[in-house]
Amino acid sequence: MDLKKLMVDTKAAWIEFPGLEGFSVEITNLSRKELTGLRKKCTTTKFDRKTRQAVEELDEDKFVTEFTHAVIKSWKGLKLQYLETLLLVDLSGQNGENELEYSPDNAETLVSSSSEFDTWLNEVVFDLDNFRTGAKKPVIKKTGEVPKE
Repeated sequence: MDLKKLMVDTKAAWIEFPGLEGFSVEITNLSRKELTGLRKKCTTTKFDRKTRQAVEELDEDKFVTEFTHAVIKSWKGLKLQYLETLLLVDLSGQNGENELEYSPDNAETLVSSSSEFDTWLNEVVFDLDNFRTGAKKPVIKKTGEVPKE
């Protein structure tokens, strides 16, 4: 059996955002290879006259855009009232129960404007447990410990 044949570059899963009931995001896990490709795509090389060497510089705005488009595929249940916990918004004249529809632009704005959402996204997108198939097995903490079933 060849490990390369078993590996997948990406896998998507619906993950609920903690504390905001009903708000779930469809997130794609990125492989190390894809993340490296994203970084290269957003990196430019400039010549530093002082050191006379080429210096690589990451365009952070471009990286946020590319990263967001690569990992967030959709969302559901993002009520307007939830936005008040994620970033500074003016909801006067809006029904807080209405939902903000997913769009790539809305996702990019949320990631770049909400440090809470950005932090959560970075935690879940690289946690393989969120993308595993089948039943989760109990974690054995000490050698010789027998998991309860």
